Amino acid sequence: MRNFIRFIIRYHLFFLFLLFETISFYLLVNYNHYHNQTFVNSSSKFAASVLEISGNFTDYFSLKRANEELSRENAFLRTQLPENTYRLNEPVPENRQTADSIQYLYRPAKVINSSVNKFHNYITINKGSKQGIRPEMGVISARGLVGVVRHVSPNYATVISLLNTQLKISARLRESNHFGSLEWDGNSYQHAILNEIPAHAKVSVGDAVVTSGYSALFPEGILIGTIDDFELNQGEGFYVIRVKLSIDFKSLTYVETVEKITRDEQQELEKLTNND
Repeated sequence: MRNFIRFIIRYHLFFLFLLFETISFYLLVNYNHYHNQTFVNSSSKFAASVLEISGNFTDYFSLKRANEELSRENAFLRTQLPENTYRLNEPVPENRQTADSIQYLYRPAKVINSSVNKFHNYITINKGSKQGIRPEMGVISARGLVGVVRHVSPNYATVISLLNTQLKISARLRESNHFGSLEWDGNSYQHAILNEIPAHAKVSVGDAVVTSGYSALFPEGILIGTIDDFELNQGEGFYVIRVKLSIDFKSLTYVETVEKITRDEQQELEKLTNND
């Protein structure tokens, strides 16, 4: 306390000057119309600037929650798409969605670990068996195809990334509907190779490559990428197509798992057919 009093005594002239300046400024602003309006306008602009900066900080720190909400909403909306429903023996009324009419279920998840610089790249997501995730579920994002669920624990799951030389995806050209097999060659994390497209197919740079819908993992038409380059293998009569992937796996954050409701039934039937 004694030090504080000494400080006041030592700088009393400076504080007295500040006091008189404040009183003078108050009298000037309150008893002069022009200065009053100038002060009000200036203070309003300053307050608005402060509020804008504060709002920007608030919005920035709210992005995580907003992204999570958008991811959940996207998963719900995908479930409601017309192509995700099929007709039963008795038509489902247009104004009513039943559980039996849903063909695919989507669950949002967040990427918590991933790699792009190996031959067998994997992704870890923060959802597991407690949230309904199972092995061999497809995984997509808002930009396109990501991979396939490999292993599951109660709260986490690992995903075979599209950047994995062991993964092959049934894909087709969106323009011509010719389908083939897409796989990663272990080189650029931005490209994959589409094989088995016949020589008579119409192929053009920039054409979209999407999922064929022939597997029990992914719906038809999920974007994979666009044709970046291609060449014809004269000896085999098929194109080798270089596809620029639609997803940047180095910045992947939010994904959705895809569950086909009738997957087990389809796979059991196909097993019986293959064993004939």
